[in-house]
Amino acid sequence: MQTLAALCVLALLALLAGWLTQWLVLKVFRHMRETLKTEWAEVLMHDKVLRRLAKAVPSLIIQFGIMGVPYLQPRWTTLITNVASAFTLYHLARALCDLLNAMSQAHGRNAQRKAEQTHSIKSYIQLGKLLICSFAAVLIVATLLNRSPLLLLSGLGAMSAVLMLVFKDTILSFVAGVQLSGNDMLRVGDWIEMPQVGADGFVVDIALNTVKVQNFDKTITTIPTWKLMSESFKNWRGMFEAGGRRIRRSLSIDAHTIHLLSKEERTALSSIELLRNYWDEKTGLRAVDDAKPGTIDHSSGHLIAPDQVSNLAAFKAYAYAYLLAHPRIHQGPGMFLLARTLEPSPHGVPLELYCYTNTTIWVEYESVQGEIFDHLIGMLPRFGLKLYQRSSDYGMHYPVPVSAKPQV
Repeated sequence: MQTLAALCVLALLALLAGWLTQWLVLKVFRHMRETLKTEWAEVLMHDKVLRRLAKAVPSLIIQFGIMGVPYLQPRWTTLITNVASAFTLYHLARALCDLLNAMSQAHGRNAQRKAEQTHSIKSYIQLGKLLICSFAAVLIVATLLNRSPLLLLSGLGAMSAVLMLVFKDTILSFVAGVQLSGNDMLRVGDWIEMPQVGADGFVVDIALNTVKVQNFDKTITTIPTWKLMSESFKNWRGMFEAGGRRIRRSLSIDAHTIHLLSKEERTALSSIELLRNYWDEKTGLRAVDDAKPGTIDHSSGHLIAPDQVSNLAAFKAYAYAYLLAHPRIHQGPGMFLLARTLEPSPHGVPLELYCYTNTTIWVEYESVQGEIFDHLIGMLPRFGLKLYQRSSDYGMHYPVPVSAKPQV
């Protein structure tokens, strides 16, 4: 009866001490946390961490108070002590895991306040929790069996081959995660393309084993972390950091409409303000009509060049000047801007525009690109040019064979 009464009193004291400790710890440390108002204080004095530490107090009281219970057999004392120690280890391991979770939450809040793309520490948090849980499990089992943890660890060493096979993906993913983070190859918020796995969107989560990508159709693609190191992927972060998005698109000019400009056509095009510098550079265009090519223009000192300016060259100069004057075209360092003709093909003569917009937002980028090409397409007839159309080859430029004409 004395033993049973002592056990009941000990259990009641343990429960009462646990409740009192939790109330006191939460009250005191909350006040300290509000006074300090630092990130480390919020992490170390998180409510979940404090509650989990308070839950370890009853098992500690039982663990050390069981020695004072009268007439209790040694084997029961050892059993109760081992069970109480196991509970203490369990709650301490859970407290460490909650501490890691609090660190992850604080890191996430800090990233949101800065409103910038940041490195993800979720993989490290998960690895830390895995190590803590594994180590705690070994200690708990050793405590319940009343054996040294080294014996269990030596047995696990013999099972290393099996453990390597079971945790193969975890080990590979952890190494890949360290390399991705250390080399700054991937962040949460990066837009990546990985066609081989169907990923094209923004990274929303980087975990120990997987990386989640939200595609533009709002689907989620889950990629093993190690796959990002073994295979290639495209990261668009550099575009956002540079502040410019590239436009590289061609206009296919109908080759039949390309010709040398006549005097009347040059006079008509000279009224275009964007072409004034271009005409000034063409010294041959300022020569008198009866001057012969190869002579010197004494008013300017330039050599009079042959009159060989085509409407395509004039339009190319206009397109370049239009891009230079456009307010949404980025002209900073490294932002190339050019208009060039590519090799003629059976589909016309490509006139390629290469430039960068001063916005990286998709909708605005498409609007600027559409505005530029709508304007240039509308200006083609003024230069006597037309876009290539496959049906126009036969319907406009080539006569219909007599045998193909319908009979009247």
